[in-house]
Formats: sequence, C-alpha cells, structure tokens
Amino acid sequence: MPIKVSVVVPVYNPGVYVEDCIDSLLRQSLPPDEYEVIFVDDGSTDDTPARLDALAAAEPRVTVLHQENSGWSGKPRNVGIDTARGEYVMFVDNDDHLGDEALERMYDYGTAHGADVVVGKMAGKGRGVPVELFRRNHPRATVENAPLIDSLTPHKMFRRAFLDDIGLRFPEGPRRLEDHVFVTEAYLRAANVSVLSDYVCYYHVRRDDASNAGFQRFDPGGYFKNLREALDVVEQYTEPGPLRDRLFRRWLRVEMVERMRARRLLALPADYRRELFGEMHQVVVERFGPGVAAGLQPTQQVVAALMAADRYDDVEAFAEWEAGIALTAVPERVAWEDGTLRVGFSAEYTSAAEPMTFVAGTPRTPLDGPPEDLAAAIAWVSADTAARFGQATADLLVRERASAAQYFQPVEFTREEVPAGDDGRVRLVLHATAAVDPAALTRAGVWDALVRVRLGGWTKECRLGPAPRGARPTPSAALAGGHVVLPYWTSPHAHLALDVDRATGRLGLGALSLDEVTASGDRLRIPLPSTSPATAPRPPCASPPPTAP
Repeated sequence: MPIKVSVVVPVYNPGVYVEDCIDSLLRQSLPPDEYEVIFVDDGSTDDTPARLDALAAAEPRVTVLHQENSGWSGKPRNVGIDTARGEYVMFVDNDDHLGDEALERMYDYGTAHGADVVVGKMAGKGRGVPVELFRRNHPRATVENAPLIDSLTPHKMFRRAFLDDIGLRFPEGPRRLEDHVFVTEAYLRAANVSVLSDYVCYYHVRRDDASNAGFQRFDPGGYFKNLREALDVVEQYTEPGPLRDRLFRRWLRVEMVERMRARRLLALPADYRRELFGEMHQVVVERFGPGVAAGLQPTQQVVAALMAADRYDDVEAFAEWEAGIALTAVPERVAWEDGTLRVGFSAEYTSAAEPMTFVAGTPRTPLDGPPEDLAAAIAWVSADTAARFGQATADLLVRERASAAQYFQPVEFTREEVPAGDDGRVRLVLHATAAVDPAALTRAGVWDALVRVRLGGWTKECRLGPAPRGARPTPSAALAGGHVVLPYWTSPHAHLALDVDRATGRLGLGALSLDEVTASGDRLRIPLPSTSPATAPRPPCASPPPTAP
C-alpha cells in the first residue's frame, strides 16, 4: 500500500512530554499501512533515544533516526523530508499532539482540492494559535483571500513532490524563525493551499515548565536578523505594492508592535525591553515603507509610529495605559430553542475598570507622524476608534476546557452608542445573541463560553459572566446532537459553561420547587429537569462550516 503521509517529528530532550505525541500518532484513524512516523533525534541527552528505539522495534510504521545535535529543528526536519516515502509530509513537534482523525482528514481534504499545502485547525493549550484563519474552511486559499500569513509555524501537511520540485528545505543550524522562511515561501509558490477548519487537527501545547524551545528568551540581534530573511522571501516573490505591504504588516504587527504593547511589554525586564526595541527600530526604518503601518489598527499605528521615531519611553507609557483596558460580557438570556441554545449577552470595553468612552463625531484623520505625547496618542486613538464603530464585531466561541478545542458559533449583534456625559463622549455596547449548536460540542467535557470583541486596535476575549444571581437564567439539560448538554454557572465566578455528557456529574436541580419533590419512607423522588428540543440538531460532523469562496 503506498504511503499517504509521512509524519516528521524533530526530537530533543522532550522527556515525558513526548508520550502524548506518540500516543496521538499511534491512534490515527488512517490505516497503519498508509502512514509512517519518522522521529529524528537531534542528539537528545535524556532517555528519549532509548524510548523511541523501543517503539520502533515494536511498531513497523515508526522509524527513528539519530544524529548529532544541530542546534535547532531545521536540520532534523530536512532529514525527515529526505527520508519520507509519503505523498505528503506532516511536521509535528515532540511536545504537541494530533487529533485522532487529523492525518486522514487533512490528506483527504488536500487531495480533493489538489493542495500543495494543507493547514489543519489548531488549538493552543497555553499557546497562542491563529483564530480568524480557522473561522471556516478555505479549500482554495491564498495570501490574498485568506489570513494565511497569520499561521507560519510548520505544523502543516506539504506535498513531498512540491517540496522537491521547488527545492524547499528549512534553514539549518542554531537560529530562529526557520519556519517563517520555509512556510512563507511555500505559501507564495504553492499552486493551492487548503485550510481545514471543521476539525481540530493540531494541539499546540505549552509544557508545564514552559521549557518548549519557542518559550526561551531569544537574542534580539539574532532573532531580527533571521526575521529579515523571511522579509527577503516576500521581496523575492512579490512586487512592491499593497500585497507586499500587507504581508510585511504581519511581521510588524506580530513580531514587533504586539511585543511592545500593554502587559506583554511590561512583563519583560527593563533592559531586555530596550534591547528588543532597538532591534525593532532598525528593522522598521530599514525595511518598511509608510504603507505597511498605515494598514494597522489605531493602537498599533501609534506604537509603530513611536517605534519608527525611536521613542521607547513613550511606547512604555502607552503600554501602561493599554494595560488597563479589558473586555466585559454580561449574559442576559440562556434558553433552549428548536435544538439550539440561545445565548444573549452584551459586551463592552473598560479602561481602569470603568466603561471605556470615546470622542464621537470626529472624522477619521490619518496619523500624521508620531503623536506629540501620551495624551495626544490616547486622543487620536479614541477619535479614530469611534470613527470605526461600524467595524466592531462580537463573537461567541465554545472552548473545551481540557483540550482547548474551540468553535465559533453563529451570532447576530447590534451596536449601541451610549452617551457618557455632557462632553460628547460615548460608550459602545454590543448586544448579541448566539445560537450554540450542540453538534459543535464534539466530545464529553466542560465547554466554556467565551466572548470575543474586535474594536479598533483591540481584539480581546473574556468568559461570559458573571451573571447577577437574581437574574441568572437556569436552563435545564437537553438531549441534543447525541449529547446530554447542561448549561450551568461556574462557582464562584458565575461564568457560563456547558457540561457535555455529565462530565461534572451536575444534575441541574437548582430550578426545582419544593412541591416537585416527593418523599416516600426514606427515599426522595426528584424529577430531573430536561428539555427535548423540538428540532434535533444534525449529528456531529454531518455538515462542515460554511466554505469560503
């Protein structure tokens, strides 16, 4: 039987964290004779080499290669590519793991759409992963019609012949961002990239001791030297203009501006902050024209302008102001309707624990150079954000607590401008109703309800709640989508969560009245509250989310 997928796992001293990776690879729904697993041990000094050798002796689909330490993951991945026999090559890190059907689903999706690259939905356990990219399936994605550039880790499936035809391999040796160089070129040269979003394929895991390679402090000079190499790839395969600016914007936004914002900056040692800032300033003035920063959100534009002007102290002051901004979401209605759980809520931003207010009625004006001072920066952000109120969005996601798998739920929302005093300032309140489909709750466990709001330069999430005790809706359990689903309020914070298939043992008895309980001798008879939805929702996985054109 031809090998469909070769899974390449670079390995260096993972210890016990490799076990979840191994287990997930052996549980794959793809038949064992249709995929292979290649562990490339990069000079581990723990017990991992012996563990992997024993595994390979017992499992015909597993191969283990040993080499001297190369300093990073690039060379082990390249050795894996050269050894691979599969039609596709999938890269997995030794402390991460796959969904049980990941290889089968990604391979089938990729071959169905002739993809050179297949990007599977990711979940982050203590690690950030792209969110907007996985809002829906993209069978034919490009860097122009989908936010592909937001996902530059190598944890994807690549057609082996494509890699060989264009001679694509990872940069080797001790370095950073080798995956950015590799994945960016793959995106720009692929005939097609397919994004599979209706199943969590890859679980990106932060170790309990935060010892993952990507969490170690990096040398700013070396890091931004490697970042320039990724920019070189963009320059090689694009022409000057809006597309190149938009791609460059990803590195300005993610690798520079976001590192200089709010608590993320303030948590760093003071001397390290300044060292990072100095390297970022050099890249900005050397490589980015005005069109790159112009496409950022208001708060990001301020940081980028201050960075270009080499004004670190003002960046720090702006970060201290932003650190006080948070999202709040208040539940207003939770009830079963026709097989779905209808969740009503309102959401708004706060600053220093008070509702955030904005200057209303001011037309948008471009940021003409760096703001004069902190007050000017805040005033411009306030006015520009108010002018963008019509772009504010609200979403509700359900996230499984143990695995971090999450899914967007359909939401309808309105925007309300609420006067906030006599000086013309207003608050923006989003009123929303979400329809939670039990079919999205694909496994037993506790699923938390999270609200996500995009406004101006902020995209923040928060748990839905707390719900005031006196006005707290108490819907019963329902048998829906093949699952028993019980909405409940967590203790002590009163956030909305969904118990699927009695993961917590809750019975939902809080809404019973005393006259519903009967006693007979030493026994009590209590009716279990439940709802039988009028329209049963579709079974899990019967229909994927909407597909992008």
